[in-house]
Amino acid sequence: MRRKSWDEITVNEEQNKEQNVEPSRETAAAVADEPQAEAIVPVEASNASEELERVKAERDALADRVARLQAEFENARKREARERNDFREFAVAGAVDQFLPVLDNFQLALKSTGSAEQLRTGVELIVKQMEEVLRSLNVQPVETVGTVFDPRVHEALEMVERPDLPDHQVFEEVRRGYKIKERLLRPALVRVVDNPQQKEA
Repeated sequence: MRRKSWDEITVNEEQNKEQNVEPSRETAAAVADEPQAEAIVPVEASNASEELERVKAERDALADRVARLQAEFENARKREARERNDFREFAVAGAVDQFLPVLDNFQLALKSTGSAEQLRTGVELIVKQMEEVLRSLNVQPVETVGTVFDPRVHEALEMVERPDLPDHQVFEEVRRGYKIKERLLRPALVRVVDNPQQKEA
């Protein structure tokens, strides 16, 4: 076997050194940065997950609040309707209670066997009793005879020529009208004066 020369040994040693060269600083830095990049990704994902959970919690809380507000509104609406109905029934009961004695007197008058004059007197008393009940409920009759025709409270049944009375004056009440304070319940049905002489003047 041939012995290697000194030059061949030197060349082999140089090749071995080249194969075992240490990595450069740039390569080492890149390698060192790779684990840090991998560590940042899980942290960012964790933050996004926490933010998503927070938003979901806020959404659920808002939806729950809206549902409770809707339920409260519905309960308040039903309560208001019930109270309004109770008040109406109470008002009707109070009015009916005052009219019952009047109805009793009408029934007694129908059973009466007296004369026509006695029956008329009895009916007149009942009418007065009815008027008292209406006054207690703040119901007042509309003024008619002797006043100037007012379309806001009067309904003209007809115009009658009367040269002896002022034009557009109400001279006859056919059906009485009523109001509660300033609210008209029904207009009075009346006959109104038509005076051509005053119109010509």
